[in-house]
Amino acid sequence: MTIVSSAPWARALTIVTIAAAGIALSGCSILDQFTGGGTATRDDDGQVVEGNDNTDVFTLQVGDCLNDATASETVETIPTVPCDEPHDSEIYASIIMEGDTFPGSEAVIAEADAACLEAFPGFTGTEYADSIYYYSYYFPTEGSWAGGDREILCTIYDEAGQVTGSLQNIGR
Repeated sequence: MTIVSSAPWARALTIVTIAAAGIALSGCSILDQFTGGGTATRDDDGQVVEGNDNTDVFTLQVGDCLNDATASETVETIPTVPCDEPHDSEIYASIIMEGDTFPGSEAVIAEADAACLEAFPGFTGTEYADSIYYYSYYFPTEGSWAGGDREILCTIYDEAGQVTGSLQNIGR
């Protein structure tokens, strides 16, 4: 997986590689042996109630709040926190790509950008062009695709810094 930001200064494809190539999405306990990652503690509704500084990227879910602003280069884990604590971003959509053959980075980025832009107003309650927030996304790399990764995760963030609480239906 890779992350790209929608902030104007970052649209030049600031790329952070996520995940190890060739590791299947199933078998998170096996993945932990390679990444040292784990899972956040969740309640019955799947919401993070206790964060984890090393949450495995393949265990992230819509609604998770992340402290990923300092992520750089290759990462295999992302810090997660409950959304009622200060955080850098929040996952607002998951899109599963189709196909057996990796379509190339440009095609993946184009699909991720279009899908996350389309999902933005349904989450925030306002059009992206009218919002004070930005979106970003994690998406499959050629290596993670080979391991079965097809998921794009859209994130929302405030370029001014951390937020507390979910940005769902924020209306701005």
